[in-house]
Order: sequence, then structure tokens, then C-alpha cells
Amino acid sequence: MPNTTLVPLLADGEFHSGQALADALGVSRTAIWKQLNRLQSLGLQVESVKGRGYRIPGGVELLDERQVRAGLTAPARSLLGGLQLLETVDSTNAEMLRGIAAGCGPGQACSAEQQTAGRGRRGREWVSPYARNIYLSFSWEYHQGAAALEGLSLAVGVAVVRALNGLGVPWLQLKWPNDLLANGAKLGGVLLEMAGDAAGRCQVVVGVGINVAMPAAAAEGIDQAWTDLTHLSGGKPPGRNALLAALLNELLPLASTFGDTGFTPWRDSWMTLDAFADKPVVLHSGEQRQAGVARGVDARGALQLETTLGLQSVYGGEISLRAAP
Repeated sequence: MPNTTLVPLLADGEFHSGQALADALGVSRTAIWKQLNRLQSLGLQVESVKGRGYRIPGGVELLDERQVRAGLTAPARSLLGGLQLLETVDSTNAEMLRGIAAGCGPGQACSAEQQTAGRGRRGREWVSPYARNIYLSFSWEYHQGAAALEGLSLAVGVAVVRALNGLGVPWLQLKWPNDLLANGAKLGGVLLEMAGDAAGRCQVVVGVGINVAMPAAAAEGIDQAWTDLTHLSGGKPPGRNALLAALLNELLPLASTFGDTGFTPWRDSWMTLDAFADKPVVLHSGEQRQAGVARGVDARGALQLETTLGLQSVYGGEISLRAAP
């Protein structure tokens, strides 16, 4: 019996007796007890009350392809080449890169209940508890080479904010080059990876991670201030299927036109969301530090850093931006 067999039965957040669970699955009470213990390792809290049974407090919303597709707009539906909803994967970006290597076309999307090796920028782990957050990746193809994709991660950030705003989540900001913030804490992030010819035909995987209902225990390893949609929405976050559809509604049209338009149409929107606009910052790159004042981004998505030497353009990569102490 897979670790997740019990989750759909407990997803409603109500109490279920051990015997009822055993009867539903046609297994012994001992097998149910073992599986309940294993659910803890997925980051799922299981509450046990004598005489009442077991429940997942607050319940969980599992990913459902029918619900996601029902939430898609006509443009997004026409651009979506395929949708995989997985229980567990090493990382959704890695799954998309494998699909590209196997010859899959553009517009393929993948989400999962859990990532076992989720990745953020600079090789950092992306904490990925089961059925609590959104881990989404999709692929697109371009023919102008990597140079034509400058600023894409910033435009993706704007599209993610628009998707969340449309679901009633306000007051979001972006941190150059890849972070989504709320009240100064990290809510999500973007990770782009490329395959193919950097000077010609190439495929890009766009990965988006958003904290929806991050368990405190799962977040113990996060080394920065974080938040989730549950806190931002007074305990009633948007449903994960509705959120997945909203993201695809914004991101697929963006990807389909970006090769022609570039970042320019997205620049003003990004600037209005800039969490560090006109603030003293320090850029960290390895052992190097560079201080200055953040003055937004240019038409290519490069950070404009005002220093004692004048205004400098800083491009993404292995760079971290932080507020000056």
C-alpha cells in the first residue's frame, strides 16, 4: 500500500475510525496504523483522538486534473500541450527537462503533491511538504537563443502576482531577480532552466513554487523569513487547484509571446512591484559584496544599482540581493 493511499480518505479533515479506514481499503487495522505513522514523514499532521479516530486537521486539497482544466481560460487551454499531476517527483523542473530530452513539445506542464529534491536558485533546497504548497513547472520553446530571454524570470514574477491578485491575495511584491514577497517575507520563487542551443533553438523550463499552507515543522530548515497563503488569507487560502489553473492562465500566454515582445512590456509592472525600489542594498556573489541603492531594472531586466561609481547594470545569475544593514 503506497504511503499516500490514506490521504484521500482523510482529506476532508473529519475524524475517521481506524476500523472504517481499514474497511475502506480492505486491509488490517495494523496496516492502517503503520500507514498513519508514515504520513508524518510526508509533512502531514495526523491527529488521533481516542473514541473518534484519526484526521488531518484542516484537511488537504489534493491536485485534481479535472478541476484544474475546468479553471483554464480558452487561451491557456489552447496553449497547454499536456498536464501531469504527480504524487511524488524529485523536482518538477527535472521532470520537465526529462520530457524535453525525450522530445516532448512546448506547453507541457507538471505539478506534484511533493518534491523529494526540490531546487531553488543557487542550488538551494526548496522545502516541499506533501499536498501543502504549489510546485509547478512548464516548458516552452524559443528560436532566438538565450539572449532573447533576458528578463523572462522577472516577467514570470509579474504574472504570478497577477494570478494571486485575481484570487484575492493583495499587497505582494517582487525581489530581484526571482522572489515573491509578502510583508517582507518570502512567499514563493521562480527558477528557470534552459536546454538546447543558447544561440538558437532552445527550450526553457519555468518553475514556480508558492507556499500555500506550509507546516511549521517542514519549514524548520528555511534560512530566511517566510510566509504562506494561509497566513495572508486569514486561514482561508485559495484552493490549490484554482491556484494552479490561475497560474497557467497567466503564465502560458506570457511564455507564448515573450520571444516576440521581450521584457519591455512587463518592465513598468515589475517596477511597481519592486520591494527594494530606491532602498540601500548589498549584492552577494560568492565572497564578493557590492553596496548601492536599487534603482529598478532596465528593459533587459538588469538591476540598476547606483554606486559611488555611478549607475551599474547587474544581471542575474549566482547573485543574492539583500537589504543593507
